[in-house]
Amino acid sequence: MNIALIVAAGSGTRMGNLDCPKQFLLVNNKPILYYTVNAFETNPNIDKILIVTNKAYIEQVKNWSDQYQLTKVNYVVEGGSTRQESVFNGLKTLKNAGINENDVILIHDCARPLISQDIINNNIEACKKHDAVDTAIAASDTIMKSLNGDKIDSIPNRKELYQSQTPQTFKFGLIYKAHENAMNNEATDDCMLVKMAGNDIYLVNGSKLNFKITTQEDLELFKSIIK
Repeated sequence: MNIALIVAAGSGTRMGNLDCPKQFLLVNNKPILYYTVNAFETNPNIDKILIVTNKAYIEQVKNWSDQYQLTKVNYVVEGGSTRQESVFNGLKTLKNAGINENDVILIHDCARPLISQDIINNNIEACKKHDAVDTAIAASDTIMKSLNGDKIDSIPNRKELYQSQTPQTFKFGLIYKAHENAMNNEATDDCMLVKMAGNDIYLVNGSKLNFKITTQEDLELFKSIIK
């Protein structure tokens, strides 16, 4: 079974003053959440979808799922105070539902609504082979490291650098154990937890269109692409 776990519990503070979290902003009269979830809904290889969201929006998300006929949305779960906690809440729900340890879990940021079908399919196939994979694109710009934000300390070799995206995809047993073992260690994403547990992670090609809506400029770009 292949299950998409959509993380939609963020507050979107980097977008500035908003009336609601960015994932619920309406674009062409539909929430950004819709575009993200629909990409997985329409993929024939996805069996179920779980959405982790803010407590205040759980009923709204359920209503949208009915309104837009997102029939694969089987679970809507309350998020936590951190991304890590939100994902683990979703994983615990799946464990209680009897998910198999070898089922494939695609963990995806709701704020990446332009994910392609190829990326979804390639994540599933690569995870079946490697157990843990991350969507990424090669760094196109030179990356500089600065410890104090004032001067350059080092310039890593660009050929060795990649920009991580999502989905980050794992066999269920592996990602659940990584979260369980790291409950007292906060990480910025799930691959970090899996790597901390000593597991190898393989790369799946992402896309520049699979960008994350973080700023107002990102939102305007998304609007222009889907217009």
